[in-house]
Amino acid sequence: MPLFAYTAVDAQGKTHQGTLEANNASDAAAAVKKKGQFPTNIAETTAEASGRGKKKGFSFNLSLGGGGGTGKVPAKVLTIFTRQLSTLISAGLPLLRSLRTLGKQEKNPNLKKIMAGLAESVEGGTTFSEALSQHPKAFNKLYVNMVKAGELGGVLEVVLTRLAEFAEKSQRIKGKVTSAMVYPLVVLTIAVGIVTFLMLFIVPKFEAIFKDMLGGRPLPFITQAVMDLSRFIQGNFILIAVAITVFVFALRFAMRLPGVAATLDTYTLKIPLFGDMLTKTSVARFSRTLGTLVSSGVPILQALQITRDTAGNLRVSKSVESIHDNVKEGESMVSPMEASGIFPPMVVSMVQVGEETGQLPDMLTKVADVFEEEVDNSVAGLTSMLEPVMIVMLALVVGTIVVALFLPLITIIQDLTGGA
Repeated sequence: MPLFAYTAVDAQGKTHQGTLEANNASDAAAAVKKKGQFPTNIAETTAEASGRGKKKGFSFNLSLGGGGGTGKVPAKVLTIFTRQLSTLISAGLPLLRSLRTLGKQEKNPNLKKIMAGLAESVEGGTTFSEALSQHPKAFNKLYVNMVKAGELGGVLEVVLTRLAEFAEKSQRIKGKVTSAMVYPLVVLTIAVGIVTFLMLFIVPKFEAIFKDMLGGRPLPFITQAVMDLSRFIQGNFILIAVAITVFVFALRFAMRLPGVAATLDTYTLKIPLFGDMLTKTSVARFSRTLGTLVSSGVPILQALQITRDTAGNLRVSKSVESIHDNVKEGESMVSPMEASGIFPPMVVSMVQVGEETGQLPDMLTKVADVFEEEVDNSVAGLTSMLEPVMIVMLALVVGTIVVALFLPLITIIQDLTGGA
């Protein structure tokens, strides 16, 4: 029979180490628990190695700390995993068997490794939420606390379904907002690329033609301006590229500083055209997150803390923190929501009704549904408006360069025609 070395803690927090024989690691963990101790590490060993304190073979760690965990898992992959796990548990499969079944068919290497670790931890007696907390890069506080609430309430499959629905809706909104924000950047990048190409390769050739054909006569103002800009870009191209690169990296570094990030987040919500859409997105995210947590059994104060940490905007996070402090003092959520300037009066009124009637989760869910629909409409309207604007801007930039190049050609053609 295999020999296992173990480390465990008792009810007083005292650490115990020892060895015991068992058929597998799960049996060894069960034997340790019968002694009134909780195993934190169990590893297969040999009689010779146990005397020297050396272990061999596989081992699994049952530490309840956050730990390093494994790598990140794409949100879409994690959503699919959550949905499948919910389906299997709802169908009556035990959690351990469900994890192993999904682990066999998982293609993502990070998630496959995580599921193997989850299965081992659960088999060793750790709760599912505690096992999830060992992988903080993959499962955030919202995920872990909702699963914990589901375990305590005996409705794990229901909570997993809500988690999957929450993730799907969040991804859909995020995708639409991102597409609306990325579209002008893509068009702008294309415009800069076209202008750079014209300035570096096309305009210099025309400049040589003009010098040869016009014999030193002055060029039209717009043509001269384009020629001067072309010479500047040619002579300082490397310097311009380095300056842009340094600016981008400096901006990214500055955004990590709390003060700068908070200021940027505040002004982001005030950007013309985009600010209103981003504010609605923040309200929808706040309502969906808080509503999902509270309806799943997470205490309101803990739910507000998680919502604050996952808000995605420091100004919104600060507002949620004010709400948390108010609720902690036994007061309503309404006052800090009104003072924040982020939440529209309709949202404040619905939250107030939810508090008074005891239907806060339902009201928050309705608010999220309404504002997610408004975000959809805002994205559609913004995209339909930006498309012609960006096309016209691109046409003006390229058209200006083309006109600047053709004006001298008219003079050259007239000279050639007159000479004939």
